[in-house]
Amino acid sequence: MTSAAQQLVTHLETHLPDFLAYWLQHMKIADDDKYIDCVEQNGLAVFTLVKEALLQSWPGEMVERLANKIAKERAEMNTGIGALVYNVNLGRRLIINHALAAPLSVDELAPLIDHMNELFDQFLFHAVTKYNELKEKELHEKNALIARSHQDRLTLLGQMSSSFVHEFRNPLTAIIGFIQLLKFEHPHLPYLDIIDHELQQLKFRISQFLHASRKEIVESEKETFSLCQLLEEIIEFLYASIVDSDVDLSVAIDESIHIFAYKDQLRHVLVNILLNSIEALKEREKPRRINIAARCQDGSIIIEIANNGPSIPADIVETIFEPFFTTKKLGTGIGLYICKKVIEDHGGDIRCSSDEDMTTFSIRLPA
Repeated sequence: MTSAAQQLVTHLETHLPDFLAYWLQHMKIADDDKYIDCVEQNGLAVFTLVKEALLQSWPGEMVERLANKIAKERAEMNTGIGALVYNVNLGRRLIINHALAAPLSVDELAPLIDHMNELFDQFLFHAVTKYNELKEKELHEKNALIARSHQDRLTLLGQMSSSFVHEFRNPLTAIIGFIQLLKFEHPHLPYLDIIDHELQQLKFRISQFLHASRKEIVESEKETFSLCQLLEEIIEFLYASIVDSDVDLSVAIDESIHIFAYKDQLRHVLVNILLNSIEALKEREKPRRINIAARCQDGSIIIEIANNGPSIPADIVETIFEPFFTTKKLGTGIGLYICKKVIEDHGGDIRCSSDEDMTTFSIRLPA
């Protein structure tokens, strides 16, 4: 075995220049690859491993070390795992073809070729494993960078909204107060209700920025309240928008349902989803429907708000709760993100499903 191995090594060394020349000419590598000058050196290093393996000194650590080095180079150049595997297997094929021409019998060659194949298999295993590891790390770092970027944008939004609120909310509050005085002194004066409703809507939009700019909003203590009563207040608040959009509204709520939560935050979530539903319905012909239902189920409270507006594509449904994602021309992309955050802060979850018939927002809260 040793004598045959030595003969094979001598034979391969004799044909090494031919092997390297063909390999360099036919391998997959870009002309502008910054490691192109290392390719021949890497090929010689692999050949050295082959000799070590044939002479029964299995170079386990050397195989892994060289495989990791080449994998790092390929990962850095972003050439793809396919080119790496192709080049290694091209070298394997060339060496074995030269080995088959050696002056040895089949019985002598068979175990030696099997030994070389084992070496290349081990090399590819380590190289592919390292390449995938490096690419996964790179992807993780990119995702972390994106997450930090989003966080920076949220922080900037918080700073902008803080300035905006100080400059705008105070006069808005004063205007709302004077409207209330006018309604009290002149109850029959036309258009006051419409003005008041629009100002309340504006106040609600400003509150969206407040929710987005703070890590946690707790404007009041948690309390136990009737879900049915809360929704009645919300429907009354949105009544003008519902009528103006000619929406048929149906409500099916178990009147016994009471929730222990931050009432203002939950109101904010429900108003936001209903406003989005009303806006979506404007894009379709009549009849326009919104169905609101709530029930207790398996220790949870399930609230469902469905509309028969245009369906949301499946790929978009998965991202509508992400910050700054919006399909509206003038949207901010923070409304549904805030809804998700508020519901999760209450220990629940919110989901969306959509088909040609209905788009449904499902909220689950602890009972």
